[in-house]
Amino acid sequence: MNPTKYRRNPTPDLPNRQWPNRHLKKAPIWVSVDLRDGNQALANPMSVEQKLKLWDQLLKVGFKTIEIGFPSASQPEFDFTRRLIEENRIPEDVTVQVLVQARDHLIARTYEALQGVKKAVVHVYNTTSIVQRNQVFEKSKEEIKAMAVQGAKWVQEYALKAKQNNPDAQWVFQYSPESFSQTETDYAVEVCAAVMDVWQPSVDHPCILNLPATVESNSPNRFADQVEYFIRHLPNREAATISIHTHNDRGCAVAAAELALLAGADRIEGTLLGNGERTGNMDIVTLAMNLYSEGIDPELNLANPRHWIDVVEEVTQIKTHPRHPWVGDVVYTAYSGSHQDAIRKCLLKQQDQAPWNVAYLPIDPKDIGRDYEAIIRVNSQSGKAGSAFVLAQEYGLNLPKWVQLDFAPIAQKLAEEKGGVVSHLDLYNAFSTHYALVEANHRLQNYQVDRYGDAETLHLQLDGKSWVGQGKGTLSALCDAYHQFSGKLIDVIDYSEHAMHHQALPNGKDAQAIAYVYLQTENGKKVGVAMAQDTVSAMILAMLSAINL
Repeated sequence: MNPTKYRRNPTPDLPNRQWPNRHLKKAPIWVSVDLRDGNQALANPMSVEQKLKLWDQLLKVGFKTIEIGFPSASQPEFDFTRRLIEENRIPEDVTVQVLVQARDHLIARTYEALQGVKKAVVHVYNTTSIVQRNQVFEKSKEEIKAMAVQGAKWVQEYALKAKQNNPDAQWVFQYSPESFSQTETDYAVEVCAAVMDVWQPSVDHPCILNLPATVESNSPNRFADQVEYFIRHLPNREAATISIHTHNDRGCAVAAAELALLAGADRIEGTLLGNGERTGNMDIVTLAMNLYSEGIDPELNLANPRHWIDVVEEVTQIKTHPRHPWVGDVVYTAYSGSHQDAIRKCLLKQQDQAPWNVAYLPIDPKDIGRDYEAIIRVNSQSGKAGSAFVLAQEYGLNLPKWVQLDFAPIAQKLAEEKGGVVSHLDLYNAFSTHYALVEANHRLQNYQVDRYGDAETLHLQLDGKSWVGQGKGTLSALCDAYHQFSGKLIDVIDYSEHAMHHQALPNGKDAQAIAYVYLQTENGKKVGVAMAQDTVSAMILAMLSAINL
């Protein structure tokens, strides 16, 4: 590699830039270019039927402007445009957008494709970048600007002709100085101002000026400088909607678009999941969810990603990366024990109406159709909190910390043997086996608790034998009964119990209560767990489990 062969792209000097001190307060105007820019980037472009399927999905997501294609470029693009119009597939509140180069016959063909449309954006472009001017077209700045002006005139003239057959049609003109990011910013202003002089837009009837990072060649902050400089120096800025179209060559398309909004842009073009040429287009999903995570309504329906991800994957034949921002299959999953513990503790404290404040989870996964089962998965990297979280979520087992510590080595060994993620059922079965929840060692036939003043007397029928003990409570009476029966002393370090809300447990276990007991015995500290139809029975069986009588 030889870095000396490269040079930083020139950007305007903007010492008094304002965008760093601004805050976004609302969603931009979204424009999906999945059907054009996204389709153009596919090894196997979509058929008309596939485009129709994606079109329907884009409407469900909530896009109000959709770039449907390049109808002058190929017959399938033309046919798709005609299908939408002739079959009345375009809702009243949705505007279609079409792309065309600044060439006479292509613009004529574009208006032919749009015959009968109610509302449309005609998006014309020509390149303005230094490298394309000098190396590809070999034209001067004046000649390139003349191409833009002529293209603007043709767009306007053909719109007037179309009005004769379709007088109610609403036309919006859009111009892109292609490769804006590699164009001298003052020259981009000059060209766009010349185009506006042709169209004569107004505040009530603005045109659209789209500023593309056709090749992402600047860092996001320098691109924001370019956008802010452009907006500041554009004559009659109020009569133009400033649109942004970024690509991801540097991996910063979303960041560049987000900073461009701070710089004053109004509109964002992109694709679902970032499909596009080379490294891709700006991912609308990521930017929309970024806004959502800051309390801004993205004005798109992204609540059930699996519904639209399946369609996008089907028509593009591109699988979504499992760690794709916000919507990947494992982006809300924690394997690390410390992460799992933090998430579990925060979720226990999170109040329903309180602002979201959970470690490692920037949004509530439920907001986009995810449940908490997938948040914490147990593998060899997980600690005690991961197992506890899964058992609590799936089976209603609220393990005290000392039970978590006792069971952690069992879960760890299971994960290492499995060599990957441990299912919640495998984890439960390991827990059940370790504490003999199903095959109890003893059969409790009967018990009776009598209270006389401050003391309790406990009578047990266990495995056909009678036990009797006394104490200030049932637990101490049980310890005394064991001492009377075995001659051994035990003491309760800690105890916990709770009702079982998940009654349909694996292995056919049907219990109303679960008890956890932590004992000091002559052979050391022991943990016992048991389920039963009532708390006293669960307590007795948990203690017997701990001492392994």
